[in-house]
Amino acid sequence: MKLSIIMPIFNEKKTIKDILKKIESVKIKNIKKEIIIVNDCSTDGTGKILKDLKKYKILSNSKNEGKGYSIKKGIKNATGDIFLIQDGDLEYNPEEYPELIKPILEKKTKVVYGSRLKKKNKKGKFLFYLGGIVVTKITNILYNSKLTDEPTCYKVFHKELKDILVHAEANNFDWEPEVTAKILMKKYKIYEVPISYNPRQKDEGKKINFKDGLSAILTLIKWKFK
Repeated sequence: MKLSIIMPIFNEKKTIKDILKKIESVKIKNIKKEIIIVNDCSTDGTGKILKDLKKYKILSNSKNEGKGYSIKKGIKNATGDIFLIQDGDLEYNPEEYPELIKPILEKKTKVVYGSRLKKKNKKGKFLFYLGGIVVTKITNILYNSKLTDEPTCYKVFHKELKDILVHAEANNFDWEPEVTAKILMKKYKIYEVPISYNPRQKDEGKKINFKDGLSAILTLIKWKFK
């Protein structure tokens, strides 16, 4: 069994080496790890660091295409049985991989989301926290789901869902709500696992903003009625 860790990155020079060390330190019994890094045309020197990291599968976009585009590119090139999305910063903890993939290994589900709301965590900036709550509430209303954290980075998928993931139309942060909508419409159960979270601020490199939250809501509405 192989776990493909898909890491879309843009300007993560300060954290890329640290997060990779954390990923490497995680040992999962009977699971091989494949790390696929997609550099979305970083401008801060991240690309130079990646050139020295020979043991990973490294892909590069010729221009800044967006997180969703990079995730799709990574999954297209993945050879694993399970796909896990990992940001290039230190907000999320790779030590939780075993718990995140466990429901899929136990055949309880094909999709797992790591929920920051199911564990006591720092909430970060209030507007980011509120935005996540609103997006999740709208998801539940439109798709009759019971999620607590739709915008979480830690989304894990069985390879059975590959077509849904790579053929999504969205190329930016709206890839996530589009995929969530399509998975729920296909009647897949999304299993949530509590995860830890160490939020960073905008001056530390956080990239998502109010417009992305609005785009997520519009995307959820679009796919409900398209």
